[in-house]
Amino acid sequence: MTAFKGIWTRQFWTSMAGEFLAVFLFLVVSLGSTAGMNIPGPSDTHIAFCFGLSIAILIHCFGHICEAFLNPAVAVAMICTRKITVATGIFYIITQCVAAIAGAGVVALITPQDKWPVGITKEHDTVTHGQALLVETLITFQLVFTIFASCDKKRKDIKVPIPLIIGLSVTIGHLFAIQYTGASMNPARSLATSAVFNRWDNHWIYWIGPLMGAILAAFIYEYIFCPDPEVKQRFQASFKRTQVEDESVQLTVRTGGEYNKLETTA
Repeated sequence: MTAFKGIWTRQFWTSMAGEFLAVFLFLVVSLGSTAGMNIPGPSDTHIAFCFGLSIAILIHCFGHICEAFLNPAVAVAMICTRKITVATGIFYIITQCVAAIAGAGVVALITPQDKWPVGITKEHDTVTHGQALLVETLITFQLVFTIFASCDKKRKDIKVPIPLIIGLSVTIGHLFAIQYTGASMNPARSLATSAVFNRWDNHWIYWIGPLMGAILAAFIYEYIFCPDPEVKQRFQASFKRTQVEDESVQLTVRTGGEYNKLETTA
């Protein structure tokens, strides 16, 4: 039950409610920007800035209420670097997916059926599965690396609002990848449109790619570029202890060998 410590509290469920509302609003606003109500439809730049600015605004609004991850890939990265517990992360992921489906459902409700589907993430016809997987991995990597770098408590040099930095990271991800894969970066966002509009073509790409990119970015930032001093000290202490133990074993073996040699000579 230790893994569920802190879950059965009002504060925890307030956080879950905040995360639900934030993801719900994100899906409604961002997916709505992709609806082609007129001809020509919305431009890639229009969509990219709507996704990015909505993320920035929602993190600003909900960051003090909940973690405002808004993305299962980000939650998994936080679990892997032990910033949240596995149980908490699972609740966040479930909440995000349910909220995303609800948001996509509202978009479907307000959009004429002849304009369906809305906001589906799919590969370009000329892009292979491997290329699409790599694109999703790369754009999620840059997003999660930006989040870790921006939220690093050891930094004192950040002058720009953190929500804006993260929002711009989402924006550049879309500007780069919309033509390739639809620029998901967010498994819940892709799950929502696939579930509501029943389009599951190569859906696995939009889970595996973002999760790989998120985990890789988290580990590289947290353990290679900017490790926590306490964690670094623990690793160094463990390494030194291992070295001392190895030297002790070698000395014991060498001393024992010399003793046996002397005994044989005698």
